[in-house]
Amino acid sequence: EVQLVESGGDLVQAGGSLQLSCTASGFTFDEYAIAWFRQSPGKEREGVSCITTNGNTYYADSVKGRFTISSDSAKNTVYLQMNSLKPEDTAVYYCAAEILGDGTYWYDDRRYDYWGQGTQVTVSS
Repeated sequence: EVQLVESGGDLVQAGGSLQLSCTASGFTFDEYAIAWFRQSPGKEREGVSCITTNGNTYYADSVKGRFTISSDSAKNTVYLQMNSLKPEDTAVYYCAAEILGDGTYWYDDRRYDYWGQGTQVTVSS
């Protein structure tokens, strides 16, 4: 059974940090690009960051310089380190997997084959 399980969401003050984790099972981890998306009430889901099968990383302009994506293939886990958090970062964060993803249109959620259930991040002002 394919599973993506996110964890690490929490309530944090503006300026604080959180690390989200996305642990995969049921598929060959190294064959998939993993991305983080987020969605807040009344807004469309947006791509936050992606790491491809060859280690290339991509970020939305809104998080560049504040968020860092990384991967530990030994643990089948992708991390999203979020620093200098802002209230506008408040959302449910999802991870998603795309087979053989090379980063092309990484922000298009239609490209992804598997999704996690999401983890809530709330940033208070």
